[in-house]
Amino acid sequence: MIEVSLRAFGKIQLFAMSLLLAGMAMAHLPTPLEAEEAAEAAANYQRYCALCHGNDREGYAADNAPSLRSRSLIASGGLGYLYSATYYGRPGTAMAAYGSQFGGPLEQSDLINLVRWLAEESGVEEFLSLPREPIKGDISLGAELYQRDCASCHGAEGEGIDAPALAHPMFLSSVSDAFIRYAIAYGREDTPMIGYAELLEDEELDALTAFLRSRASGWDAPEVALRSPPEAHEYILHPNGETPAFELREGRFVAAESVEQAMRLGQRMVLLDARAMSDWQRAHIPGAVPVPYYREPERFIGDMPDDGTWIIVYCACPHAASGRVVDALRAHGIPNTAIIDEGVIVWTQRGYPIQAGW
Repeated sequence: MIEVSLRAFGKIQLFAMSLLLAGMAMAHLPTPLEAEEAAEAAANYQRYCALCHGNDREGYAADNAPSLRSRSLIASGGLGYLYSATYYGRPGTAMAAYGSQFGGPLEQSDLINLVRWLAEESGVEEFLSLPREPIKGDISLGAELYQRDCASCHGAEGEGIDAPALAHPMFLSSVSDAFIRYAIAYGREDTPMIGYAELLEDEELDALTAFLRSRASGWDAPEVALRSPPEAHEYILHPNGETPAFELREGRFVAAESVEQAMRLGQRMVLLDARAMSDWQRAHIPGAVPVPYYREPERFIGDMPDDGTWIIVYCACPHAASGRVVDALRAHGIPNTAIIDEGVIVWTQRGYPIQAGW
């Protein structure tokens, strides 16, 4: 069970909020999905989630996405945690928002059934009734323990390196202190995250929890005004420019620096954003065309130039989603394709051009 406030979820629709509150209040899973609903949810998982979370929900297929078959995660988080993570995503990370309100591909009912399916598939028979009260602890001690035991995977600033980002405001605003402490104490089975219940004293577990909670800065769902993607006749950037002379690593990857330089020089190319549409809506490289990794190739291949123009694809992973799009392009006979090696997060960190959306 997790603690949720109306402020944390901002302008979420009333129906979704009622589901979250009901999901947190119940000790057992809701009524099982009908066979048709379960099949559709499973198909949606394979289409939108398996790329990073693994075909069997095992996690870490790309971008260190966590396991979604972890019983400890689902039993302690419940439907509310799963729904908020998939609906809103984790802005600034590779986890996109999949709710249609943010330009994502799934309607509210689809996401509700998806998280119910994840809970059913996990084998969890009832959710944990974790305490709602804040956990008090020595934040200074917690900071020391975090740097000693956690930073190597979760990052010195909680930004996530080989494990999920723990300082992310959306994460911290949508989970309780007890959820955080439970994860530290018992880990996530079948993942690199071990449990520390036998390695740390109770006051140390409390200190770590208090330290992580102290990193929260709050979160509100933003107002959304979706923009229209470029039309096919607008795909080519600098149509009268010279052809860039890209050098590819392993015949596949082009350095972000090279792409940024080609843009500054006004050279001819097409930029494709392989992330979920909601990420493109939030921010993208100027002129980039949204071609989400889950879109069927037949829906975009015909719009691509066939005159040898370079087509450069990027994502946040930085290679999984963009790799899928490049593979589709090459399979359809479009050879001049490459992936921005470092991905869009590094691109942004370097101060290269980014166009903000909503």
